[in-house]
Amino acid sequence: MRKLLIFLALLNSMLYAAGQASLLTDSSYTVRDSVMIKTRDGAYISAIIAFKKSNKKPLPAILFYTTYNEGPRDAYFALKPAEKNYVGVVAYCRGIKTNVKDYTPFIHDADDAYDVIDWISKQPWCNGKVGMYGGSYTGFVQWAVAKKNHPALKTIVPQVAVMPGFDFPMENNIATSNILSWPNDNIYKDKRLPPNLPFTWYESGVSYRSLDSLANAPDPIFQTWLLHPGYDTYWSSLAPTPKEYAAMNIPILATTGYYDGAQIGAMQYIRKYYQYNTHPQLYVAIGPYDHWSGQRNAADTLMGYAIDSVARISMMNLAFEWLDHVLKDAPMPALLKNKFNYEIMDANKWQHAGSPDKWSKKIYKLYLSVQKNNGYYSLLNKKPATQNFVQQEVNFKDRSDTGQNNYFTPTIVNKQLPIGNGIVFATRALDEPMLISGHFFGRLFTCINKKDMDITVSFYEKTLEGNFFYLTTYAGRASYAANNNKRTLLQPGVIKAIDFNTTRFVSKRLAKGSCLVIVVNVNKHPFNIINYGSGKNVYDETIQDASEPLKIKWMEQSWIAIGKE
Repeated sequence: MRKLLIFLALLNSMLYAAGQASLLTDSSYTVRDSVMIKTRDGAYISAIIAFKKSNKKPLPAILFYTTYNEGPRDAYFALKPAEKNYVGVVAYCRGIKTNVKDYTPFIHDADDAYDVIDWISKQPWCNGKVGMYGGSYTGFVQWAVAKKNHPALKTIVPQVAVMPGFDFPMENNIATSNILSWPNDNIYKDKRLPPNLPFTWYESGVSYRSLDSLANAPDPIFQTWLLHPGYDTYWSSLAPTPKEYAAMNIPILATTGYYDGAQIGAMQYIRKYYQYNTHPQLYVAIGPYDHWSGQRNAADTLMGYAIDSVARISMMNLAFEWLDHVLKDAPMPALLKNKFNYEIMDANKWQHAGSPDKWSKKIYKLYLSVQKNNGYYSLLNKKPATQNFVQQEVNFKDRSDTGQNNYFTPTIVNKQLPIGNGIVFATRALDEPMLISGHFFGRLFTCINKKDMDITVSFYEKTLEGNFFYLTTYAGRASYAANNNKRTLLQPGVIKAIDFNTTRFVSKRLAKGSCLVIVVNVNKHPFNIINYGSGKNVYDETIQDASEPLKIKWMEQSWIAIGKE
């Protein structure tokens, strides 16, 4: 069965690639490459324009604004709209395909995309209507330019959209694992970083700031990002302000997935939009998808998990159904029965809510307890009367084990719980099935002997079969928990309440007899920065700052929660 599922996933990928190839070689289209569009400050944006030769009248244009240069294959993202009887335009960020020395990620995109839209709207082949689609960085650009309110921009479809500084290249103020490889591999297209670089860095104990030097690949983008460890104005100015969210007056469709690396940013745009816009026209579709399937086509399996049949849809097709609805007065996509549409894993059904805060009726709140339950510490429905604690110790100087504190979970269904050096808490078996939907949040009371630490909390369902179904993980820096722009160090030996709520949305049916399990830990592995707790800038810390082992008391009274239906 597993071999069959793998084969079907590969077949899906091959069919998608074949679809790309057929479009790229179809002679019924006109494709104009390296069209130069001048911006207001004299820079030039390189673009690809595609349309059917049979179309003789002005049409709506669909813009795909990208930071990646993948060669001839990029034409697909102009040809796909052309196939749907639009004019397709692919535009590259400033410096891409012109002079990479002019490239600065994120900074120019809002103004440059505005100027590209303005240019498109004035071309004889455009009827004055422009839409946008695409994911990841392209999703960010759509939110960035939408706040400018160009009159020709009629809709955007930001998919798996990153929010700079919020979820990339940092997530909850912890540098993401690709903070160096992203500019090196995708932008500068330099020689690939040494595959053993994470282990070389980990074993040497040098600072994170020296990572590019260690790879002999000096990287100005990487070094610039490290100058902004908090969510300061360098980052926050790139996202819409409350006033700009409120002024958005076009219909929007956003898509993401429970296992999308960019979901935290994608959902932050959505939450802020609904917080400040009093006449929301934003629709959301979210399900068991990763960064790829949240913007393209869902395979039958995801990270080894056979997703429900109703979730096996194409987010690319949904995007064009939406574009047809807005730009050509086609019917609303059938999936979008309300503003917030999400699939409940293992229930094989889509649920529909009026807004992103209406998905649950109750809060499922659980308290950490030192009581033992089937070998684990307990998660209790009531606050413990005692104030005991579970102690954890992490020796940052010991590099003999490279994975004990690694929260990364490559598969969704696991036969064993990836505990590492973490502390495990679990509920008793559920008396009846339960639907959980929402973002896990909580408050951890802790006392440590240092000034800071990077916390992870991983959430699993332990099934009746004894498998561990991975739900999501929170990873965040304790000193930024109260304010992601202002660092407040912990006081050694003093109990501190650490709140967290910036986690990925997830929805699942928990079966009768299963239980909820969490693993509480701190980062210490080769694939993420290590916070040694000295109080210095974490990017500058070295193994010399480790001093004594980190000693943590995870206190009773701590709690975690999620919505339930």
